[in-house]
Amino acid sequence: METPQHLPIATPQAPAPTVTVAESPVVETTSASGVTLDQAKLVLRRVKDPELNLNIVDLGLIYDIQVNGSDINVDMSLTSPGCPSGPEIMGEAEKELRTVPGVGEVKINLIWSPPWTPDRIEPRVRTYLGF
Repeated sequence: METPQHLPIATPQAPAPTVTVAESPVVETTSASGVTLDQAKLVLRRVKDPELNLNIVDLGLIYDIQVNGSDINVDMSLTSPGCPSGPEIMGEAEKELRTVPGVGEVKINLIWSPPWTPDRIEPRVRTYLGF
């Protein structure tokens, strides 16, 4: 039985910095299928919020990524429950994850707890945006 790869994304605590996918101290391993967390993170960076023109990883919309064998499970949020681009963003995330060689099942879970706030934005991007 294969050990799942799991990348928890910490909820920011004021004033501690936000922990994002890019900064996680996960030791990278390759599953038997060749699917890795790095591959999942890389393709998710191609998905942009069309209103902000920023990728969903740097925006902090990705809360958790799990790779178990060839399957990828992602917990993500949107900038607000009424986000008009939500279906488009989630569809693009699934589409990009399906481009990973050897990927099996892809599941995108939309979660609202904890709610997304600008504090989840990657620190270097927050600085660029003037937050």
